[in-house]
Amino acid sequence: MLYTNFVEELRWRGMIHDLTPGTEEQLRKEMTTAYVGIDPTADSLHIGHLVSIMMLKHLQISGHRPLALIGGATGMIGDPSGKSQERNLLDEPTLRHNQDCLKVQLARFLDFETDQPNKAEIVNNYDWMKDITFLAFIRDIGKHLTVNYMMSKDSVKKRLSPESGSGMSFTEFTYQLVQGYDFLHLYQHKNCKLQMGGSDQWGNIVTGTELIRRKLGGKENAFALTCPLITKADGGKFGKTETGNVWLDPAKTSPYAFYQFWLNCSDDDAAKYIKIFTLLSRNEIDQLIAEHAQAPHLRVLQKALAREITIRVHSEEDLQLAEDASQILFGKGTTESLLKLDEATLLSVFEGVPRAEMSKQQLSEPLDITEFLTTHTDIFSSKTEARRMLKDNGVSLNKMKISETTQISTADLLNNKYILVQKGKKNYYLVVVE
Repeated sequence: MLYTNFVEELRWRGMIHDLTPGTEEQLRKEMTTAYVGIDPTADSLHIGHLVSIMMLKHLQISGHRPLALIGGATGMIGDPSGKSQERNLLDEPTLRHNQDCLKVQLARFLDFETDQPNKAEIVNNYDWMKDITFLAFIRDIGKHLTVNYMMSKDSVKKRLSPESGSGMSFTEFTYQLVQGYDFLHLYQHKNCKLQMGGSDQWGNIVTGTELIRRKLGGKENAFALTCPLITKADGGKFGKTETGNVWLDPAKTSPYAFYQFWLNCSDDDAAKYIKIFTLLSRNEIDQLIAEHAQAPHLRVLQKALAREITIRVHSEEDLQLAEDASQILFGKGTTESLLKLDEATLLSVFEGVPRAEMSKQQLSEPLDITEFLTTHTDIFSSKTEARRMLKDNGVSLNKMKISETTQISTADLLNNKYILVQKGKKNYYLVVVE
């Protein structure tokens, strides 16, 4: 079997920033094992990890073997690349918990169960670093790389520059040695010949290729491949929102909020992201881009992107709920679709909507709608205004039109806690009943 398409696949998708000479030839020659390092400092991946994960996905599709390296040891140190401060250090039980959680999410992308030789695997560098003594490490590894070589890396230079002001601890300075040793270990024990990552990792990755050559001999070949750091067209940081990271864990970022992140991408970003974050073919993407250009207001690209990545990370059912929830906010949803929303999605959909609070005790007996809209919630400033709009069929309760004779009770509660009132076409109010 010829392994010919991996680098070319990444290239047309805009996912290659740099690669060492001979990488493409190696991947055409034989099944190649490659790895990506993943920070284990949280119990969920976020969308900033997705580029590296998609690289591993394409690698496996191309017939090669992907390794996901959980940085248990390096997570106890902190990578200086692109950062101005050290990480918080984690203990082993926390790291193990995080690793278990990450594997579940990675299994949405990588095949860990196949009986083929390119079966994906998770490794944790804590497993081979935990028993190495400091003296053994500096004797067997540290002697192979000069301080001058390590100081030449951009990530180190930035932290040591006068402008940085923060300096760098010895712990962080040794990070590239530890990462280099990871590559050496995987090269020797897993026949891993390629390390991949973001372009900010180039210095650390080539430290590994250099260590392999110096430790094992000049004839040994190890390779490096990096992808560009993903940016937004407006210069903003990819993957960040006002509330922080966009997580893959639905408990941290609801599927609706996840779907909305991709749906709200600019046209330029959507055209770039759909190549990087989906498995759609070149022809399919070209057709979508052409279709989008004919009617940009229909947001064909954004919808295709949001659909593909939401199904991959969550499920088709979650996608359907997210699409239904999106319709609710724009006036096309139904009571039935509203009732399907869980509390997290409901709150995501109506984030920022004015809220009113009342007690369940006030609904122990059926409550007159006019009293509810005025005395108890201030949705209307007067009963006269409320009655006029009710008479004109301008008020909805949980997406159903109501009249002056309507009465409110606990039977109207969504998730046993909320009532959604719509005044006119666009004015929503969420009543919290506790």
